[in-house]
Amino acid sequence: MIVGIDDTDSRSGMCTTYLCAYLVDALRNYCGEDSIPSAPRLVRLNPCIPYKTRGNGAVAFEVSTTTARTRLEDVKELVRSTVSEFSELDDANTNPGVVFIEDESMTNLSIRQLKSYYERAVRTVLTLEDALAIITDFGFDYFGLKNKRGIIGALAAAAFVILQRYYRYDFTYELMAYREKERWGTPRRIDERSVWEADAATYPLTWDTVDVANGRVVFAPHSPCPVLFGIRGDSVDALYKAYEIVDSEPVERVMLFITNQGTDFHLITPGTEQKLLDYHSYILDGVVESNPVTIAGGHVLFKLSSVSQSTNTGVDCIAYEPTKGFRNIIRKLRQGDEVRVFGSFKCGTLNLEKIEIKSLKREELRNPRCERCGRSMESAGRGQGYRCKHCNTRREAKEVVAIDRAIEEGLYEVPPVARRHISKPLIRMRTKKGVIIHPSR
Repeated sequence: MIVGIDDTDSRSGMCTTYLCAYLVDALRNYCGEDSIPSAPRLVRLNPCIPYKTRGNGAVAFEVSTTTARTRLEDVKELVRSTVSEFSELDDANTNPGVVFIEDESMTNLSIRQLKSYYERAVRTVLTLEDALAIITDFGFDYFGLKNKRGIIGALAAAAFVILQRYYRYDFTYELMAYREKERWGTPRRIDERSVWEADAATYPLTWDTVDVANGRVVFAPHSPCPVLFGIRGDSVDALYKAYEIVDSEPVERVMLFITNQGTDFHLITPGTEQKLLDYHSYILDGVVESNPVTIAGGHVLFKLSSVSQSTNTGVDCIAYEPTKGFRNIIRKLRQGDEVRVFGSFKCGTLNLEKIEIKSLKREELRNPRCERCGRSMESAGRGQGYRCKHCNTRREAKEVVAIDRAIEEGLYEVPPVARRHISKPLIRMRTKKGVIIHPSR
């Protein structure tokens, strides 16, 4: 049986991954070590959803189907009671949901439906009615509190567990360490030097532990939640190696998650006639239509003439101030550069997560210079060429001039301090042939 859970936390406390870790440990004691897989799932859903808590994550785990029917009912009751007890129900935006999927309810049709549902949950905006339609069609058991909105993510997380049996979705790992309960809401005690040592010993098999360019540790949250820190990466051995190096306050429990973090699964490549929708994330090809400008707040903006979809107005692309040095890359773009942009769309603006500079404009037309005095000539009038007022010399047309560009083609990314959980670090693309990458470190 698969158990999916979502929307139990709030900005002032709890974490759905902690509730999952607690349940997995409790069920190991109840069902036996072989009844629960070593790694539950942490699924990042659409990062643009406005009512998310922090990273819009849902969780799921599997109970062995060899467990007796009466014990599966006991498992369901334990899950329902734990979710009811642990959830931040006093918060208006916390609306827990749980979905139970048993193997006998799986058919080829239900698997195809779950595949479509999971992909839409990560890339689009779903409603509770979308989730309940599938739950009703296939007879899945479920449980919810308040408006039950968490059922949307719970079904997606449960689907991810099932789909990994049939499809080769990209995945990574995160090793989560949790605080002792009496420390929740107090400043975290983590020796920063040990974190840098852990990163140096395991990067690039672990990533986004520190932000080298900005000199910051980024693997620990700043909220009053139960999470002490989380180490992300592609190697389980490297995660545990890093964990052993980190010196911190006592840890209540540790849990390894399989996750879709760091995969870029949220990004959509739209058709040429497709309208861009708010709260969706896109990959767009186009040409820089206007030179970048720095606007109030330190954000950097340019307009993209997109060939990826049919709008004639172009798309404003913005690198917000929290992306720090990434803005300097954007400032070096020029009108006419061919680029591919990656990011979330809202109100006509794409929030940049990555950019691929495909072709740089290396020449431009300028007014010719006078061969006698070296001054720039002025237009002599429409269709009359150019002239130098001082020397009375003339030229028929503008001249082509090479531009010295302080940037190279290739892929660039925002730094870890500004990266979304689901966005793929460029270091994970280091083996992709034909792609020049410029990682943030």
